[in-house]
Amino acid sequence: MLCIAPQKRGRSASILCIKHVVISALMETTKKDLSVSARSYARNAIVLGLLSAVGPFAIDMYLPALPSIAADLKASTAATQMTLMAFFMAFGVCQLIYGPLSDVVGRKPPLYAGLTLFIVGSIGCAFAPSVEWLIAARVVQGIGAAAGMVIPRAIIRDLHTGNEATRLMSLVMLVFSVSPILAPVTGSALIVPFGWRAVFVAVTIAAVLAFALILVFLPETRLHHQRLEANVRSVLRGFGHLLADPRFLGLTFIGGFGMASFFAFLASSSFIYIGHYGLTPTQYSFGFSINAFGFIGASQFAATLGRRFGLSRVVMTAAAIYTFFALLLLGVTLAGVDSLAVLIALLFMSFAFLGLVIPTTMVLTLEEHGPIAGIASSLAGTLQMVAGGAVIALASLFFDGHPLPMVAIIAACACCALCLSLVTLRRDALAPQPAE
Repeated sequence: MLCIAPQKRGRSASILCIKHVVISALMETTKKDLSVSARSYARNAIVLGLLSAVGPFAIDMYLPALPSIAADLKASTAATQMTLMAFFMAFGVCQLIYGPLSDVVGRKPPLYAGLTLFIVGSIGCAFAPSVEWLIAARVVQGIGAAAGMVIPRAIIRDLHTGNEATRLMSLVMLVFSVSPILAPVTGSALIVPFGWRAVFVAVTIAAVLAFALILVFLPETRLHHQRLEANVRSVLRGFGHLLADPRFLGLTFIGGFGMASFFAFLASSSFIYIGHYGLTPTQYSFGFSINAFGFIGASQFAATLGRRFGLSRVVMTAAAIYTFFALLLLGVTLAGVDSLAVLIALLFMSFAFLGLVIPTTMVLTLEEHGPIAGIASSLAGTLQMVAGGAVIALASLFFDGHPLPMVAIIAACACCALCLSLVTLRRDALAPQPAE
């Protein structure tokens, strides 16, 4: 780099020359760093999003097949829905293992172990001769899938906090949300020519791809000096600290009730859309995917709205609007309106605002617990998934082929989420926001 000094010679000219060189070099370095940072940010969002989507992919892809599975395995609707609940319960409980383990040994080794179990369970599902076998294989699948849900959230907390964490979480949700859009459509495309077992073959291939992505692209974010001592007492102490924190529990169950309402939709939608309204599996997959578009679109505004109004205000406002549309849907259903278009439209609006609630509450849940982010993520995930599994069991118990039981459960979950947000976040939401 050339430095053109002033005509007069001397010490001041030399200093100006050196400053010019240093500033230019710093600008070039900054540009390179920003470019690398942007690439790394996008790469992390894609890899973490795909990892988080592996488990839900195993759910969404086989939803159009539930009636076919029931017919092929000669199982009742309730028994077939149990394959969904068994997955969720294993998926939720086993997060308690992966989170603390990732705090002790690092983030990547538990991911490898979980994906291996998921692959084994998926192969078992593909060859299941009975609904009991399928339920057992789904449990193994759920045990493995738990790693892909809990550890990416801990990795996000390792890398970022606040609005930056919300931004990355929203990008991860963008990739993650491809699952409910593409998975039902892909599942339907496979079911028609090849049968429902082909769905689990495709899921196995997706898990192998995720394994390769971790191996090649995902860095270890839990460095050796950050890892906790490997003893039961420290893990139990971490769980005890979190369970005694009312803010942590409140935020966990705000997101948990939101997720539970979506789980009620997962458990019942295929039987309602296909059985009650007479859609084909392919038509159902498109109807199901519409809700995902609302969820995706709204979630991408979470970080921007958080910077403008504060994350707590975003959660409270979104929860209120989400509850309004859920109660509106319940009202029109009780009034005797039995329209697929109305059902899809109001679910779209409800789940769109739910798309603001879930990623934002997860960031707030982990915000103050960086040293035990894995434990916090695992406990939050477990409590949310157990709540979701209970809601699926409730939906199965009261399901009668009509939309009303599903709609009532969604509205009840929305009301619970709103009440918790008012109790947990009201003080934060009323506080003045710091200037940009």
